[in-house]
Amino acid sequence: MKKKRVSAAIAVLAAGALALTGCTPPYESEVIADTEITVAWNDLIDNFNGSSAAGNNTANAVVLYMMNSSFLYYNSEPALVRNTDFGTFEKTSDDPLTVKYTLNDNVTWSDGTPIDSADLLLAWTTIFAGVTDADDAPLFTHANPRGDLASALPEIDDKSITIVYDKAYVDWEIQFDLGVAAHGVVELAYPEITDPEEAKEMFVEAVQNDDVDWLTPVAKAWNDAYQAPSTPDSDLVALSSGAYVLDELVENEYVALVANPLYTWGPSPKYERIIVRQIEDSTAQVQAIENGDVQIAAGQPTPDVLELVKGLDNADYVTADEATYEHVDLTFNNGGPFDPATYGGDEDTAKAVRQAFLKVIPRQEILDKLILPLNENATLRDSVLQIPGAPGYDEIASSNGSADYAEVDIEGAKALLADAGVTTPVEVKFWYPEGNVRRASEFEFIQQSAALAGFTVVDDSEPTWAFTDKEALPINPHDAVIFAWQSTSLALTGSDQYLGSGQPSNFGGYSNTEVDGLLSDLETELDPAAQTEIQVEVEKLVWDDAYGVTIFQFPGITVWNNSVTNVDPSPLSPTYFWNFWEWAPTDSE
Repeated sequence: MKKKRVSAAIAVLAAGALALTGCTPPYESEVIADTEITVAWNDLIDNFNGSSAAGNNTANAVVLYMMNSSFLYYNSEPALVRNTDFGTFEKTSDDPLTVKYTLNDNVTWSDGTPIDSADLLLAWTTIFAGVTDADDAPLFTHANPRGDLASALPEIDDKSITIVYDKAYVDWEIQFDLGVAAHGVVELAYPEITDPEEAKEMFVEAVQNDDVDWLTPVAKAWNDAYQAPSTPDSDLVALSSGAYVLDELVENEYVALVANPLYTWGPSPKYERIIVRQIEDSTAQVQAIENGDVQIAAGQPTPDVLELVKGLDNADYVTADEATYEHVDLTFNNGGPFDPATYGGDEDTAKAVRQAFLKVIPRQEILDKLILPLNENATLRDSVLQIPGAPGYDEIASSNGSADYAEVDIEGAKALLADAGVTTPVEVKFWYPEGNVRRASEFEFIQQSAALAGFTVVDDSEPTWAFTDKEALPINPHDAVIFAWQSTSLALTGSDQYLGSGQPSNFGGYSNTEVDGLLSDLETELDPAAQTEIQVEVEKLVWDDAYGVTIFQFPGITVWNNSVTNVDPSPLSPTYFWNFWEWAPTDSE
């Protein structure tokens, strides 16, 4: 399944096609003048290209979701909804698998430039690694480039693109969508080009002619120019295709969005302005709700936070498991304690050290003290690929080797280190997002437990996620990291982006060619029983390699002031933002 890392991010989709419906009549604006809602999130957007490896995180996703339109989205069930107000798509052939996407006539970028096939071609170029450099590496650093899925240059028309797949890909329905503006990225790369239509024409011509030299600056702009922790200097960076446009971004404080006056191709939002405030501390979020400074908030709650929420007399709340799970990953290639190179290339010694470290992670203690008070039915998550309760989960979890790490085993860890001839103490540089209260508690539990087996766990926390930017840090400097993956879809596939050798979201340098092959097989397997068999084999290999450990499914809590209605959280990203257009002041009903 496609995932995003959660900053401080189950089933096979039905692949039925819908007939094209043409242009949807424009919606009339329902924006209420001079209305404003302030909501809280634990981190702020800092990259306006959420498809790039550097921009692929949840904090970016929640804001970009309100700024951009797409061919589909998930509601709170969660069920997939095709957004025919924006455009339509249909499968036109099974052999070869062929899909045609068509934009409606009235959709435009926030600068008035029509959204058309040039923008769709840019999306194909990035998603399917359509342009490569001299080393055959993707020129555009997409978060999960799939050059093996649809390598043929697509046909385009004024408002449409036809994509021919190289194989019968099981998750084709959610593989493709609109990204950033073609004219915007070209003008960022070539400032002398100021005519949007000229920019698009030049881009299309370059892609169709495989003009790598001309496209290289465009790719660099796509990769890097959208990084913006504060209001970008160029309006091109924050072009919108949706209901809201950027008004102001103040680093570490807030982002302000204002209703897009050109937006007519979907349900109108009710609030003229949406402010997203960065509030990392869940206690502070609750206080802001109580004071009326914030109308909606969601965070990583502690038992104390839940008690505070229950005591509010001006707010409602819901708790539920999210499609997000906590995990610890180890780094295989940074010269640290888990890297074979540290032991003269001895793979077995490095694996023994990894296994020993994973044996001292107090998964049950973390669950008991931090999660069960929030969800009395919570259990350890014992699968990398599936959530508890999903089809195949029990079979996977009972046979994958996760049982070896169900309980802390200090003596077993010591024996592994001794048998491998590794002297203690073994220093482990451990990263967690600084300022995250729950993660800080998890770190303390791990540090104390690991010390009993001879590991010195060093606090390597910092507020940034620099290790996820492969261009800035090709090799993760941290030996172990704790964060969460948040699902953005119900796709069967996508785990290759973090388990696959050399993939953009594989931040620990993990590599197993058998895993790579099995994940590839999964992409074209339609039989659910066979899908589970493949997943079982993948997980056996991953757990045997001591890649890392899963810990728990996130207990979600969303709180909203009673001055706002229609808050309806979803377990998938973008969580409570999914129906932002339905939020309304209570007194407007």
